[in-house]
Amino acid sequence: MSVAFRRESDEEHLEPRPDLPIPPGPNLVTARGLALIAGHATLWEDRLETALATKADEAAVKEIRRNLRYWHARRATAQVAPIPDGSVVAFGTRVTHARDGGPDQTIDLVGEDEADPTEGRIAFTSPLARALMGLSVDDVAPFKAGGKTVDIEIVAIEAIPD
Repeated sequence: MSVAFRRESDEEHLEPRPDLPIPPGPNLVTARGLALIAGHATLWEDRLETALATKADEAAVKEIRRNLRYWHARRATAQVAPIPDGSVVAFGTRVTHARDGGPDQTIDLVGEDEADPTEGRIAFTSPLARALMGLSVDDVAPFKAGGKTVDIEIVAIEAIPD
């Protein structure tokens, strides 16, 4: 029978899902960030073991392996950054700043996998972190936010406590 008359399943046309994207640049982490990455890798290893033991469907196993590859890559490339002295804004510092004289806000500058803005942890690669890097207490820097430029004043800097 000609292939023109054969009904092909939808699965024959599915593209394989690409691996999860690895952020470019160095994979700087804090000690806490390294522990989080190791925890994620262990979690996905356990999920894979369970999926294989219970003969989970092939799609589920593929998805678990996809996540596991990501966390293994992140663990293998992790570089624990030295603890900063707190004299300037750098990776691994807790920074208290004020925007245009508004209320103080405190953020931690951490690695990409550790970032959680709702918890006050932002990636060192974020625009705000890049704008603050290298500044000292009482320095003021312009920062474009929401289509307008605001002045950010550094109020305090300290190394992130363990």
